[in-house]
Amino acid sequence: MGSGEMTTALRPVAGGTSAAARRPQAGRARSMLRYAARRLAYSVPVVLVASFVFFWAIRSTFDPLAKLRQGRDPGVITRETARLGLDRPVIEQYGLWMKAFVSGDWGVSTRTGDHAQEMIGSALGTTIQLMVWAVLFAVLIALAIGAYSAARQYSLGDHLLTGLSYLGVAMPAFWLGLMLIQILAIWPREQFGLAQPPLYFVGLHSPGQSGINADYFRHLALPVLTLTIGLIASWSRFSRASVLEALTSEYVRTARAKGVPPRRIFFRHALRNSLAPFVTVVAADTALLIGGLVVTEQIYAISGMGRLFLDSLLAGDVFVLLPWMLIVALAMVLFNLAADLGYALLDPRVTLR
Repeated sequence: MGSGEMTTALRPVAGGTSAAARRPQAGRARSMLRYAARRLAYSVPVVLVASFVFFWAIRSTFDPLAKLRQGRDPGVITRETARLGLDRPVIEQYGLWMKAFVSGDWGVSTRTGDHAQEMIGSALGTTIQLMVWAVLFAVLIALAIGAYSAARQYSLGDHLLTGLSYLGVAMPAFWLGLMLIQILAIWPREQFGLAQPPLYFVGLHSPGQSGINADYFRHLALPVLTLTIGLIASWSRFSRASVLEALTSEYVRTARAKGVPPRRIFFRHALRNSLAPFVTVVAADTALLIGGLVVTEQIYAISGMGRLFLDSLLAGDVFVLLPWMLIVALAMVLFNLAADLGYALLDPRVTLR
């Protein structure tokens, strides 16, 4: 969140209310819409500059006509060079590519021959499925762990959960995924002589299966568990720190002095006011998951955005890498905007400017 874009009142009062919270809802909604529109406008040049740098790097590293050059047909190479604008300056090439992207022409993969738009759409849908389930479970469990640890600070349970969270942060995703496959899929099948493992670890459906059914959840369980453990480990620590900070704040001390019951202080004041920074962290980390599930998707052979990027990078598939980059950049912009708006919705003291 940029400094100066969102400012917070210096003196919070019990319950987290302020003049900003008493504004008419319609006026606050208009303020949020104006802020969102302004942030999106500010993001346009950032995305353009970032996409141009990536475009230049890809164009300098990979040759879109590498496969054609193997055929050694100068006429075909000359025609494709002119059609793709590869004989023009890089800034002009970027302009032509961006114009085609906006019009829906993302190109054809040199690796598979499929349209890049269809490949990215399918991969994005798969990655979103993993993200939704993992983030949902991680948020609920991390909040519960953070609240428990803060309420019983330095207790045996707090120390135990702290140790487990550090262990979760320290475990590499590739090692955790392989261990979960061994313990929850391969070992039960061998020990109990099962025809099929209780949980699958390849893809999201068995051959001939589709939709949301038992087969889907048996495939989904292990990759989601791999993601969830890592997210819980980091988010629970942040949740604990946010709740502890709220418990030592001035408005909580004021509520205690007024005789407000401890249970109400904890849930209505401390926990509620700790949600705003927690949501910001969750949104920011979720944005990174859009293209950052390379390890998990590779281990479980899931055709998501991370695996698509790795396969395209290794094959030098320019026509998939370029739109992939832009989609991920746009997703990060939108998730960060959602984090700022969520912060303002949860904390009425925040003023959008």
